[in-house]
Amino acid sequence: MIPYRVSKLRRMGPARLTAGLDDNRRLDLDTHYTIHRQLDGETVDGLIAMAEEVDLRGRGGAAFPFARKLRAVAAHTRTSDTVVLVNAAEGEPASMKDKMLLTRAPHLVLEGALLAASALDAKEVVIATPAGELAEGSMMAAVAERGLIGYVRVVGIQERFISGEGGALVKAVNGELGMPSGRKVRSSDSGVNGLPTLLSNTETFAQLALLAELGPEEYASVGTPQEPGTILLSVSGSVAAPTVVECTPGVPLAAVLDMCEARVGDGLLVGGYHGKWLSAADAYGAIVSRRGMSQSGGELGAGIIVPLGSDTCPLGETVRVAAYLAAQSAGQCGPCRMGLPSLARAMAELTVGTPGALDLVQQAATAVRGRGACFHPDGTSRFVLSALEAFADDVEEHRLNGTCGRPTKEVLPLPIADSSDVRLVVDWTRCQGHGLCAHLVPELVKLDHHGYPVFIDSPVPSWAKSEAQRAVEMCPALALRIGAR
Repeated sequence: MIPYRVSKLRRMGPARLTAGLDDNRRLDLDTHYTIHRQLDGETVDGLIAMAEEVDLRGRGGAAFPFARKLRAVAAHTRTSDTVVLVNAAEGEPASMKDKMLLTRAPHLVLEGALLAASALDAKEVVIATPAGELAEGSMMAAVAERGLIGYVRVVGIQERFISGEGGALVKAVNGELGMPSGRKVRSSDSGVNGLPTLLSNTETFAQLALLAELGPEEYASVGTPQEPGTILLSVSGSVAAPTVVECTPGVPLAAVLDMCEARVGDGLLVGGYHGKWLSAADAYGAIVSRRGMSQSGGELGAGIIVPLGSDTCPLGETVRVAAYLAAQSAGQCGPCRMGLPSLARAMAELTVGTPGALDLVQQAATAVRGRGACFHPDGTSRFVLSALEAFADDVEEHRLNGTCGRPTKEVLPLPIADSSDVRLVVDWTRCQGHGLCAHLVPELVKLDHHGYPVFIDSPVPSWAKSEAQRAVEMCPALALRIGAR
């Protein structure tokens, strides 16, 4: 489970998405309408025109043009019912912005979703949130305040890193296992209950509400001509406190870091765990926008900024996340089942100076890229390879000395271990190096040059638990067990 972090709020520019939150912990319906005006309905053509005028993009990471999604679903309205689906399944451990909106400004999100639903004459609105968290309760309360129970459905789903992937989300909402389908099916063609579905991220619907409230001209009065409006950033890691920052595109990243009292050290991560590392020099020269981050060698993605202080090992931090990403895969294709664990192990070998490990990391990353059933292998390889570039001096230090002399302080946020998380554990006094475990669960175990097992340092994925149990039962030396670390 990824618990909701009570994050600070900061601003660089006008308060739009965060308006009213200085004086109110949560905006109920009456308070919401003292800050935002009640919206009139819009036609589909009117919404599309507004979204196109300001080039409104999805804020979940892919930055897909919202008008194109809206137009694709609208094309089905004459022949089919439609659904609006809010992707509030924020499975990215380093992101806080969507949970902040859901818990503190739920009616702004609902306003945007209802505006789109009215334009499409949608059959229902579905809000998919992490199950059992504050966000789910806040949205259920907001729906009740509006008297929309029955038309707006809040669905709590199991939160995993891939739970926000479009296909996985639709399957979870439909009562299936929330895993990517392995084949591209546009939600605009077939989504919730097989109906054409307008699927977008939490912040995107909040932005749509603001766009309709302010109008395109006022909405675009801040930001850059290419990226108007404001954006939300989730800033954590080596900072004074985890912070959600509302800022205007075009501000220097250095100003955001200074505001959050960040300690950058060797570099920082932008775009989350499918994003890229930037060196400290590149980070302090970067501009906060999609274009600005790209020009500095990063990508804005879902607006995640995680600086690392100089007192933690950046490669050790990368290994922790690489192992987590390997365990979070759907396990449905070779690159996820075999490639990502191999990539995580190779990174671990690099940190202790194993000869040839750098080549193994690069080979493993190249082997998974572009070959997965979803984008998880691509994003993971991008994350790891960017670390090699951003922390080149540290890589060389580890390669030569087996360490950089710094501990891994676990600065990068990861979920709190669930009680069901288990690992393969070996009793080294019993292990005789038979190697059978590596043949039974090659996704989790490989053999070192002496023939003894090397385990990936992460919980056993759900899809591999039966194979791991089989390895335990078949170990000739009775050296394996499944349990806590």
